[in-house]
Amino acid sequence: MQLMPVTESMFLAAETRDQPMHVGGLQLFIPRDGQEPADLAEEFYGRLLATEQVAERFLQRPADPAALVGYAAWQQVEKIDFEYHVRRTVLPRPGEVKDLLRYVSLQHGALLDRSRPMWEVHLIEGLADGRLAVYTKVHHSVVDGVTALRMLQRMLSTDPNDRSGTVFWDPEIHQRRSAPAPERGVIDTVTSSVSAAARTAGDVLGIGPAAARVAATGLVNKDFVSPLGLAPRSVLNGPIGSARRFAAQDWPTDRLRAVAQRHGVTVNDIVVAMSAGALRAYLAGIDALPGRSLTAMVPVSLHNEGSQSGNAVTAVLVRLATDTADPAERLRVIGASTGQAKTVVRGLAPVQQLALGAATIWPLAFGLLPGLSRIAPQGFNVVISSVPGGQEPLYWNGARLDGCYPVSIPVSGLAMNITVVSVGGVTGFGVIGDRDRLPHLQRMLEHLDEELLALEKMDPLVAE
Repeated sequence: MQLMPVTESMFLAAETRDQPMHVGGLQLFIPRDGQEPADLAEEFYGRLLATEQVAERFLQRPADPAALVGYAAWQQVEKIDFEYHVRRTVLPRPGEVKDLLRYVSLQHGALLDRSRPMWEVHLIEGLADGRLAVYTKVHHSVVDGVTALRMLQRMLSTDPNDRSGTVFWDPEIHQRRSAPAPERGVIDTVTSSVSAAARTAGDVLGIGPAAARVAATGLVNKDFVSPLGLAPRSVLNGPIGSARRFAAQDWPTDRLRAVAQRHGVTVNDIVVAMSAGALRAYLAGIDALPGRSLTAMVPVSLHNEGSQSGNAVTAVLVRLATDTADPAERLRVIGASTGQAKTVVRGLAPVQQLALGAATIWPLAFGLLPGLSRIAPQGFNVVISSVPGGQEPLYWNGARLDGCYPVSIPVSGLAMNITVVSVGGVTGFGVIGDRDRLPHLQRMLEHLDEELLALEKMDPLVAE
């Protein structure tokens, strides 16, 4: 039996039937030249079942008795029942992408079995275009989304002739540490600020004055969104059920980069602006657009050049300017808001940066405690998270990765989550939401595309 840290146990304690706490991912693969889709599926399935050596974290399950120690300790199983954890399915005809997204939506609302290691892999055939889909879900207590992306990259190869493709539980890929350790998600990192503080007492003594400076900035600078402020109530904020809707689409990363360069902003600003414009259009379409601007919580990397730290991330609040119909003004507000937030963060010591992140995400605590979202103050309306990856094409045994979409976690009080992954030359948006609160969620994809087109067509924000 092994004790689990609080950053793992909190996700088990927060889980209810209406609030599953697993992260997921959807990947699409194109068969290599001359390979039939059914042959790729058989090869992939065979490799999944044949890789019987399992990394330690994927042998863990909550300890028995679950009601007593299952939230505080792990125990290991001796053997994995691969026929349970690895599942193979065929979509109904005609095998459209909407059928795939419907399947993922249904599966993502189902709890993982705590009597077993908490992960599943679904191999999905039957897409009319011949691609093979792989949907994976893993409990957040076992792995976070950023680490999952790093594992995916180690499973794959930039060489189309490489035939050593493996699976995420293969112990070998967890020993490939040529790159710095992967970043944790923002929740994991900011909750570790206490231990970091113990090592840097001088910075801790400055948290009080730093907090005062941050609060003062929020009062005098309209571009900075203070953690002390309140966001408007919206349909995005309130109790949720267990049923999910999932929508996903990607765009070439070079296209987003070109728009960012043209307007003198970052690629992440373009991601946020696309999301903001899409949210405005979507909420207006269901007659639920607040009169005040929505606010997003956005994780921010703290890595300095050459930094080897694997857990350098905090969180800031960004004004989305959903109260304006003008895409140019919306991008200007977002750029100013993110820019001012980064200026504030850079003026803080490392522990103070983590403390700012902890103060920023505090409303999540209410979402993690079911029943409090109705009365909890609303610090932000939505989470927009962007995870950069390598831009070279990636292959699994010669089959090219043609799409990579994160499937994140809505929680009570935050009915929608937008997570973006940039890998293999494309930027994939994964939009997950509560099924009852957010009808016709697939319309977000149309609105994302419309907003990107608007950003491309409008005059540059800065002189060229």
